[in-house]
Amino acid sequence: MVTLKLKTSTEAEPDFLSLPWATELDSWPDELAVRLPRGRHRHVVRFIEHEGNYFACKEISSDLAHREYRLLEHLREIGMPVVRLVGVADDRIDDAGEPLDAILITRHLPYSLPYLHLFAGPSTPSLHTDLISALAILLVRLHLVGFYWGDCSLGNALFRRDAGALVAYVVDTETSELHNQLSDGQRQHDIDIAVENILGGLVELEAMEKLDQVVDPVEVVEELRARYEELWAELTSTDRLNPDEMWRVRERLRRLNDLGFDTTEIELIDAGSGTNEVVFRPRIVEEGHHRRQFERLTGIRTGENQARRLLGAMWSYGAFLADEAGRELPEAVVAYRWLTERFEPTVEAVPTELRDRLVDAEIYHQVLDHVWYLSEAAGEDVGLEAGLASYVSNVLADQPDERVVIDTDG
Repeated sequence: MVTLKLKTSTEAEPDFLSLPWATELDSWPDELAVRLPRGRHRHVVRFIEHEGNYFACKEISSDLAHREYRLLEHLREIGMPVVRLVGVADDRIDDAGEPLDAILITRHLPYSLPYLHLFAGPSTPSLHTDLISALAILLVRLHLVGFYWGDCSLGNALFRRDAGALVAYVVDTETSELHNQLSDGQRQHDIDIAVENILGGLVELEAMEKLDQVVDPVEVVEELRARYEELWAELTSTDRLNPDEMWRVRERLRRLNDLGFDTTEIELIDAGSGTNEVVFRPRIVEEGHHRRQFERLTGIRTGENQARRLLGAMWSYGAFLADEAGRELPEAVVAYRWLTERFEPTVEAVPTELRDRLVDAEIYHQVLDHVWYLSEAAGEDVGLEAGLASYVSNVLADQPDERVVIDTDG
């Protein structure tokens, strides 16, 4: 017997009732299992392939399963980067009539990479910085909405490429709490836990000889704390301005947009100090300034950094079109022509067998980077068409398929 609480979806979900719910999760048939990399968990977690789809199943008490379900659902509804919920299998009874724990089901996040895969693959000098920056941004975003993670670690997050950077996704909220607002003490405690967990994870990588020798785990976690504090201050601090310094408001708003955050309103308050000072406080809405702008113009969903890069390419093409036409073109026209004349022809020219190795926006970003490097080496613009051909042959053909990363470590 089992009761399934499933999220409604426009996609056809597999026949979950056919799974062996009357059996403890760690005894499920091997033919269902697939080795996707994962972090450490307090409970049994298995990844399964079912009807061509990949899912994470976690066996946990009914109360905790439904609590984690609600927390993940809330985070997703407010636009936080989290894994996609499928549902909870509850009221499970084994063949002997004994009750079994519930199972929380989430869908595997396409193109997501665990930290072990990132460190095991070709390393880049900025890898640990990108990881730490992604986790710092995620913690800031969670704390801004009153969410206390309680167990931030390298193993409790997944990472997706975003135009040369990484974006961190929450995959585990067993110890999390939701509040209207976090106190400074709660925020600092969450950071302390993150520092302790990540330091332990990096030391373990060091012992496994999977950490670059130039990387100091202590320096990395100190960088996490510093990056978090820098972001938090930029997003929440109050400025005191003289009336002739109102340009600083525009500069602050521009920095917030560059960080990817939008503001719906600002507060300008007379400081009441007799010095004509004004108190300026921005009201942060959410991260995703460029992503929302790009989706509005093209209908394409991307990462924040991908959107920033592609918007830059779009406006550059718009300048070319304006020069060609002898006048400025409307924003919507520029977006449509860039989409149909540059973006779509480029990604559609990628061979079918290579197209799914990365998301389209990441492919286009990497093509632009490759064209730039080739042009620098040649001392002239090699052009998008030639750059694409070189990229496909010399870069993408050697790029592992990241739609579903399989754990091959036994």
